[in-house]
Amino acid sequence: MSPHHRLIPNGPDITHGLAAHEQIFGALRGVTLDPTVLRASGLTGRGGAGVPTAMKVDFLRQHKRGVGYVVVNAMEGEPAAHKDRTLITRHPHLVLDGARLLANLLDADDVVVCIAREHTAAVSAMQSAVAERGRRRLQEPAYELLTPPGRYVAGEESALVHWLDANETLPQYRPVRPATLRIGRRGVLVDNAETHANIALIARRGPSWFREVGTSRQPGTVLASVTGHGRAVVIETPYGTPISQILAEAGVPFDPPAVLLGGYGGTWLSGHHLDRGFDNDSLAPVNANVGAGVIVALPPTACGLAETARIAEYMARESARQCGPCAFGLPALAHDLALVRDGRDAAAALLRIEQHCAVIEGRGACRHPDGVIRMIRTALATFSNDVAAHASGRPCAFASSRSVTYIPHHDSPEEMVWE
Repeated sequence: MSPHHRLIPNGPDITHGLAAHEQIFGALRGVTLDPTVLRASGLTGRGGAGVPTAMKVDFLRQHKRGVGYVVVNAMEGEPAAHKDRTLITRHPHLVLDGARLLANLLDADDVVVCIAREHTAAVSAMQSAVAERGRRRLQEPAYELLTPPGRYVAGEESALVHWLDANETLPQYRPVRPATLRIGRRGVLVDNAETHANIALIARRGPSWFREVGTSRQPGTVLASVTGHGRAVVIETPYGTPISQILAEAGVPFDPPAVLLGGYGGTWLSGHHLDRGFDNDSLAPVNANVGAGVIVALPPTACGLAETARIAEYMARESARQCGPCAFGLPALAHDLALVRDGRDAAAALLRIEQHCAVIEGRGACRHPDGVIRMIRTALATFSNDVAAHASGRPCAFASSRSVTYIPHHDSPEEMVWE
C-alpha cells in the first residue's frame, strides 16, 4: 500500500465487502489495540479539534462507571466536508474495525455509527457492512447504525450524544475540558470516521509505520475535502503537504486569490500563503489550522465578501438558538455583512460587526458562534480591498455571481447542491 494512499487506496470507486476488505487491509483476527501503541502513534482526531486520540481514551478509561458506547461520528454537518462519507462509501469495514478495537479496549458493549440521513450512499454502504458483521459475530460488539437529521450543529459531538440520549441535537455546555460525555450514567467515546479508520491501520501496522509520513506533531495522512471549482474532491495526503500541491492534485484549474480552511467556521487565507504546509504548525503563524480538513478554493471570478455573507447567513440559520450569541448575535452579523456586500450603510455596518464580534466571542453555549466570528474576521482582513470598495458604494463585479460555496438544502436528498 502506498504511504500516500492508506485510508483510500488506489482502485475502483466501489464499496468493498468484508472479504475484499480483508484482502486489501488484512484480517483483524488476533489484532488488539494497546494504549501504548496509540500513544506512540501520535494520532490526533480528524474531526476538527485535533485532540490526541490517546488522551481521550486514557481519560475515559478512568471513568468510574465505565464506557457504554463507542460512537462513530460520520455526520459531517460541515457543508464543505465530504471525506467521511467518501471513506465509508469506499471502505466501511475499515471504520468498523477501528470502532471494534476501541470498544474492546474500553470494554464497551456497543458501537453506534451515526450518519446524516441525507447522505444516502454512505448510509447504504454502512448498512451492508453492519449486516455482514452481524452474520459473523466473531468477538464483535453490537453494531447499530443511526441516521440523525443532518443539521450543522448535529455533528458537534456533545449535540450528537445529546440526540442519542434525549433525541435533541443541542450542544451541551462544557465549561471545563476534558469533560465526560454520557448516555445514561456511562461514558461515551466519540470520534469521527477517519479517526476510527486510522486506528484500524495503526493496530495492524504499528506506530512507526504510521509516523513514516506527515509531521512530527501531526503524523499520518489527512483526507482533505476540496471544493470551490464545481467539484467535490477528496485527496489523501500526508500532513505538511503544501496547500498548492493539494489543490493541483484536486484538479483546481486556477490560482485562487484566497482559500477557506477548516470549514465554514474556519479561516480565510490569502493566496499568497498557499506554499504553506497543510498542518497546524505551518498554519499557526497565519492564524489558521487544518480543522476538519476542508479547503474551499475561491476562483478569481468570485467575490470573497459575498461568499462570506452567504456562509454567515447559513451559519445563523443552522445555530441551535439555545443562547443569545447564536439566537441574536449571528443573525445580526449576517445582516450587517449583507449590507457591506451590497454597499448600503456599510460604514455603520462594519462598526456594528466589530462590536458584535467582541461581545459574542467566548460567550456561546458551544463553539459555533466563535467559529463564525473567526471566519468573518479573517474575511474582512483577507478581502480588505474588496471591503473598502463595497463600503464606498462600488461593489465588485462579482458580488452577485453564483455562489461557489455549497449551501445545503435540507428538503433535498442530493449529496451536493450549489445555490
